[in-house]
Amino acid sequence: MAKFVFIVPPLTGHINPTLSLGTVLLERGHDVGWITLDQSLGEKLPPGGELLLIQYHENDQQKKEAEKYLDLITQKVVYGIDSVKFLYEEVLIPLNRHSYEGIAALLDEFEPDLIITDHQMFAGAMAAFHKNLPYATSVTAPAAIKVMDELPKVHEWEVNQITALQQEFGIEHSKNLATSDLLTLIFTSKEFFGEMELPEQFKFVGPVFNRRQVEIPFNWEAFHAIRQRSILVSIGTTFDHEHKKSFFSKVVEAFSSLDIHVIVVSDPGLFEAWPKNFTVQKQVPQVKLLPYVAAVVCHGGHNTVCESLMHGLPLVVIPIAYDQSHVAGRVVRVGAGERLNFNRFIAKHLLEAVNLVLENPSYKDAAMQIKQSFTHAGGNETAADLLENALFKTSKTLIIT
Repeated sequence: MAKFVFIVPPLTGHINPTLSLGTVLLERGHDVGWITLDQSLGEKLPPGGELLLIQYHENDQQKKEAEKYLDLITQKVVYGIDSVKFLYEEVLIPLNRHSYEGIAALLDEFEPDLIITDHQMFAGAMAAFHKNLPYATSVTAPAAIKVMDELPKVHEWEVNQITALQQEFGIEHSKNLATSDLLTLIFTSKEFFGEMELPEQFKFVGPVFNRRQVEIPFNWEAFHAIRQRSILVSIGTTFDHEHKKSFFSKVVEAFSSLDIHVIVVSDPGLFEAWPKNFTVQKQVPQVKLLPYVAAVVCHGGHNTVCESLMHGLPLVVIPIAYDQSHVAGRVVRVGAGERLNFNRFIAKHLLEAVNLVLENPSYKDAAMQIKQSFTHAGGNETAADLLENALFKTSKTLIIT
């Protein structure tokens, strides 16, 4: 039996894959902990998982700073390359700077055999370096790696931000520690990721999904009584600024008079009234719904796209910021969907794109091919095998019970 610890940012899309992988490790008899700033994570952990909460004194300035990052990332209106600059300068660098001491203290407390740190929580890698502990990296947003090839100047700038922070914490050499030389798990398939030469320790394991689904109220009886085809429309939880209302206004205009049922993930109070062929909820049981919908309209969040493709569903992707443009580009490149410009699309464009992916079987066929590649990548069990094997390489004694 070994002790594994995940270090995760307070972002659902980065946390969920670790919950699923952590469940497998727990089932194999290991001890598993999660280091996080997110107090609510304790309610989501699999049975036996240990919450290791980074805590500060109530009057600690670091605590006040750390608590604001999720609000920043949800409410800031940013696009394209500007969003990458904002993400690093205003979120990731301060978040990691203020998390470092808490991470280091919790590593001393938990005493893991292997650390698995999210690629955006590079403070975990820095703490591991200082303590001479082995660490692997979990890449839940693979575009962060792809940018090295497609936008080398952007990647160089990102690396400079990380290495500057490393120097703050007394790490003098210039190597970027954000991805592990021991093992870097990439939660997608090679086929969806695209061509790029990667080091041997980078392993594609396919997307992994949280086995322990939180029960979300949904009127299944009414839904199954609907005879129309259904589509799901979501721009995730990351964006909560004024453009949200503009986006869903176009959705209403596009589909209100169409013979189709539209499931919208949004605040029902966004409008005084929604069309009769719409079901609107702030949260929906998305994974359970996907087998019953014909297509998905989304912002290009990696988890939503992978969940859709895992069900062989064609997509219309409307990226807003961060890595979403790359994800949308991959959807189009593999033939599994269409892409629209968030700032320029109108209702007519959305209607045409949805009709295209619904009526042309090539989109569904392409989505099914990617689904097959996800399955072949191995998922949770393969990722768990790789983590166990990584421990053997560290010359630690591992007893698997």
